[in-house]
Amino acid sequence: MNSNQKAAKIAGVLFLLAASSAVIGLLLYDPILNGSDYLIKGSAHANQVTLGALLELILVVSVVGTATTMYPILRKYNETIALWHVYFRFLEAVIITVGIISVLSLLTLSQNFVAAGVANPASYQASGILLKAIHDWTFMLGPLFMLGINTIMYSYIFYKSKLVPRFLSILGMSGAVMVFINALLVLFGIVEQLSAWGILALPIAAFEMILAVWLLVKGFNESALSAFSKIANDKRLAQAD
Repeated sequence: MNSNQKAAKIAGVLFLLAASSAVIGLLLYDPILNGSDYLIKGSAHANQVTLGALLELILVVSVVGTATTMYPILRKYNETIALWHVYFRFLEAVIITVGIISVLSLLTLSQNFVAAGVANPASYQASGILLKAIHDWTFMLGPLFMLGINTIMYSYIFYKSKLVPRFLSILGMSGAVMVFINALLVLFGIVEQLSAWGILALPIAAFEMILAVWLLVKGFNESALSAFSKIANDKRLAQAD
């Protein structure tokens, strides 16, 4: 197996790991992010919430991993866009990390609230609302806004280079546009973050899953890689002459 196909398989594994850790992590956060009694439930489910944070840290590593693994391949076809993709992918990871910190801080607040047995919880609730708001905004800016930007970048390179089938590239670009629109609607308060409009995120989720399986089973298009290598060699020979 050559280095290009190794990179494809690693990227496929990381895409699957990112998707599964993101979904499970969010589900594990439920006691501390949902319900009016989150200050009590958060502390009661501390290990569950911590496990959710750990899974999101795995998500962060996977997000960075997909970008750095694909960069050597993508840069052959468009170095500028490939580099932008890495930058925006890293920015997505940073935003997700801020969200993790907000949840862990909320867990600490919940544990202090239960330990103190405060009769007037107003100050705790105010802090809790702020920390939940930080998580909600990072959830929108990272997995929606930034995801839309960086996905359309590498999908465009895939489309131009034919590294993966064109239908996959088109699904990636259209899904990226839809999730970006969803992020803008949430940003301007037109729709709720968790609403029926969340259906706009389904195409990009489907794209990442199909892409992951394709990379694991088929890898990158060897014909496209060979054609590019030939063009690159011809250019070097022309320059040498």
